[in-house]
Amino acid sequence: MQLIDSHCHLDFPQFDSDRTQVLTACHQLGVTKLILAAVTRDHWARLWQLVENTEQPQLFGSFGLHPYFLNEHLPDDLQQLRQQLSNHQQHPRLCAIGEIGLDYYLPELDRQQQLFYFTEQLKLAKEFSLPVILHVRKAHAEVIQLLKQHALPRAGIVHAFSGSYEQALEYIKLGFLLGIGGAYTWPNAHKLRTMLPRLPLASIVLETDSPDMAPAFAAGQRNSPTNLPQICTELAPLFDIPATQLAQHTTHNAKQLFAWD
Repeated sequence: MQLIDSHCHLDFPQFDSDRTQVLTACHQLGVTKLILAAVTRDHWARLWQLVENTEQPQLFGSFGLHPYFLNEHLPDDLQQLRQQLSNHQQHPRLCAIGEIGLDYYLPELDRQQQLFYFTEQLKLAKEFSLPVILHVRKAHAEVIQLLKQHALPRAGIVHAFSGSYEQALEYIKLGFLLGIGGAYTWPNAHKLRTMLPRLPLASIVLETDSPDMAPAFAAGQRNSPTNLPQICTELAPLFDIPATQLAQHTTHNAKQLFAWD
């Protein structure tokens, strides 16, 4: 069973003590590719060093400014982001701009500032013809409207999708894939678990968001990309298919989006 973790933060300090062991275990478990999503300018160098220096499993990187860390961003970061994208645009391990988006769940995050950084990064995605990795909380209507306005050439992934079925269809119409992970394994996630089998398999990718969003079977623990096979195994019955088939579909979807052989 080959799997792709379409969203994780393996560069975070929570993995400093055992990152090599985690990578070895991923390779042994069939997690063949992992996408490391950036969150602030300060993270870019560390993330990219890890991407370039790891061969098995293959690591892919994105550069972006996460809305949750809004107070750490400076307007000049956008120029630095353009420079990073320009420096690495021919590198096969650069796969996206992200993690970017809107987070209206936390009232202390200024919405106008979020919109500024988000729209500027959408412009960069269009300029460099890169997919985007989206973080969206309580702002799906606004994000969908902006995506329609900017008409990105390569769409992307809505990470940790938790919107409505109708919103899912809107993203799918725009060419986006929906990131599904640990949140869907919790038995009390009735809305998510009911919606999931209604979605076309061609629209789904798997993720862990590790070290965050631990699945039910790892409650209270650090989440890890090594949990992806079991996440796949637990979600497959919701589609009434074997785990191997869910792995095959989601891996194919990610490979198509990022133009990976």
